[in-house]
Amino acid sequence: RGGGGPAGGPPAAPPGSDTYKGWLFKWTNYLKGYQRRWFVLSNGLLSYYRTQAEMAHTCRGTINLSTAHIDTEDSCNIVLSNGGRTYHLKANSEVERQRWVTALELAKAKAIRMRNNQSDDSGDEEPASQSDKSELHGPLKTLSSKLEDLSTCNELIAKHGAALQRSLSELENLRLPADSGEKIKAVNERATLFRITSNAMINACRDFLDLAESHSRKWQRLLQHEREQRIRLEETIEQLAKQHNSLERACRGAPGLAAGTASISSTAKGSVQSAKGEASDEDEETEYFDAMEDAPAFITVTADPKHHRRSGSNLSGASEGHPEDWNLEDSVFESSNQSSYNESTGKDLLPRKRRRTRIPDKPNYSLNLWSIMKNCIGKELSKIPMPVNFNEPLSMLQRLTEDLEYHELLDKAVKCESSTEQMCFVAAFSVSSYSTTVHRTAKPFNPLLGETFELDRLEELGFRSLCEQVSHHPPAAAHHVYSRRGWTLWQEITIASKFRGKYLSIMPLGAIHLEFHSSGNHYVWRKVTSTVHNIIVGKLWIDQSGEIEIVNHKSKDKCQLKFTPYSYFSRDVPRKVTGVVSDADGKAHYVMSGTWDEKMECSKILHSSHGSTSTEGKQKTVYQTLSPKVLWRKYPLPENAENMYFFSELALTLNEPEERVAPTDSRLRPDQRLMESGRWDEANVEKQRLEEKQRAVRRRREAEAVEALEEGKDYEGYIPLWFERKVDAVTGELICVYKGGYWEAKDKQDWSVCPDIF
Repeated sequence: RGGGGPAGGPPAAPPGSDTYKGWLFKWTNYLKGYQRRWFVLSNGLLSYYRTQAEMAHTCRGTINLSTAHIDTEDSCNIVLSNGGRTYHLKANSEVERQRWVTALELAKAKAIRMRNNQSDDSGDEEPASQSDKSELHGPLKTLSSKLEDLSTCNELIAKHGAALQRSLSELENLRLPADSGEKIKAVNERATLFRITSNAMINACRDFLDLAESHSRKWQRLLQHEREQRIRLEETIEQLAKQHNSLERACRGAPGLAAGTASISSTAKGSVQSAKGEASDEDEETEYFDAMEDAPAFITVTADPKHHRRSGSNLSGASEGHPEDWNLEDSVFESSNQSSYNESTGKDLLPRKRRRTRIPDKPNYSLNLWSIMKNCIGKELSKIPMPVNFNEPLSMLQRLTEDLEYHELLDKAVKCESSTEQMCFVAAFSVSSYSTTVHRTAKPFNPLLGETFELDRLEELGFRSLCEQVSHHPPAAAHHVYSRRGWTLWQEITIASKFRGKYLSIMPLGAIHLEFHSSGNHYVWRKVTSTVHNIIVGKLWIDQSGEIEIVNHKSKDKCQLKFTPYSYFSRDVPRKVTGVVSDADGKAHYVMSGTWDEKMECSKILHSSHGSTSTEGKQKTVYQTLSPKVLWRKYPLPENAENMYFFSELALTLNEPEERVAPTDSRLRPDQRLMESGRWDEANVEKQRLEEKQRAVRRRREAEAVEALEEGKDYEGYIPLWFERKVDAVTGELICVYKGGYWEAKDKQDWSVCPDIF
């Protein structure tokens, strides 16, 4: 059936669209006569097939309408002729025939216009200008094309209207009853009104096109200006990058600067900026912050414990403490001096297993970061396809496990009898998790959905940790740690990240929970924002900024920690962290101070008072404290760390192959293993394979969801293996918590529930 329909196959598109399909009868020969064929009209070509299935592989014939002649023999026949080729076609009805004729006339007019445009545009212009011209004139050409369609329709309407009026005139001349003549006259008047209306519609469309043409010149000028500005900006940035690289090479090769460079790197290793007053290539690219706006809201004054009462007599004490409480011999603070990572921390634990202390050196591959990132501004980082050249050979699950590098702080916190004293160790632990990031500018691997990572140090360090990737978009990882020393930590972290052109913001979302078994103290806090600067030009460096509020939901103690963002104009030390530990009544007990890349100290408050008012109208609090005690100090990096991605001693062991782990463990990820071995080209190929495999699984899951929806069934989606979603009783948030079963499955070596993700 011509044009499609219930009896003739799928419905055809309207005649004005670019594609028109349907059944027609085609004359073959005198023996077989007319045979039913499937015709497809597209891009000015009319093709036919024996069946619809043949469209995928076999075309029986095609005729170009731009040079074809369209004729109608009778009420149902169509004749197409193009040179020596002629198609005799027949539709089921006159209505179907007319639909096809209209579609053919429109397609012919469009094909002629396309041919003329191609001949007009074929000049000696450069390919780039050709594309620019087509982009500039694209909307205008579309409007012109639609106007030509309407003009063609108008011609067809005029043609058929004239034929209709001739037929009506012939009927008027016939001898018919009087009432029939009146009806014919009324029909003739309606046909005339129809023609007038169609002409008015065409004129209105032409006026619209004229108006669009008058405005298009302004649009073209603005678009061309923006295009030129963008090209100039890209050229300038590329030139700056080249100049910066040449300056770095020249600096390395200058003998007079070698000693100065070495001394700077040794005394300020990891510094994100040169000292104030020195020349720096990062000045114009760095985000600066007003130091006065971020000035601390309190001032600390160290007092002599023997004379604290006399020195405090001049202060209007808002709160008081006693130096007798700061007993260095009995306090847990006495044991806060950090031991090296390789020393044993408990008598009840077995000697540590000998683990690797180095990995293959990082290859020296050069890659233009800007060529990849310039088209990703404003996008989510997890959705940007990145080669492994920007990665480090660890996954995000392993980076999350690195938070436990200073787990002994929590072991010491268990021994604290005072909840505020315990809060100090928890605060130091929350800051220590950022110490590994100061040099780590490379991106960890995005875990695959269902990927896991275990760190079983129960016999050596007293804890065991398990991470699982529980969501892919948005990426979310669940983490659970149990320590036989008396504490449990769990969290679900979702990473939100945005590339802003010259810096990258990484915002961890989700709460971290820590509970001590004996006291029942339950601490909750959230991470601060990490920012990677100098994405385009200069040396990459990382800064942490924001505030952390640690709350003990049992005793209602709080600790407010402030990570001061780096400022070139500030006199404070870089990467500064300050905070105050207070009880449920708001009384301050300890002052926390230090840097997130080196150490944290704690000072016991003797007196507090209100000081002078600043220029911004804020009143500062003055705390008189005892001498500070070091709670945490960063471990030194291993030898040759700069060639091993600046990994700490713990990080070097995280990807070390281990037996009996789950088949979904990050250690078994092939692209990550190839990258660690220095085979980056193979790692890139393997990374693409794994990502495509994950996309195929996601598409299958989406198809299952659609099928379930059509059947009226519920579809649960992906269900984590070792974690389950529950409403947290403390925060009221829906988070993934460990449901058990992993370590039992490891003991039995029964991994039948694990999916094949690698």
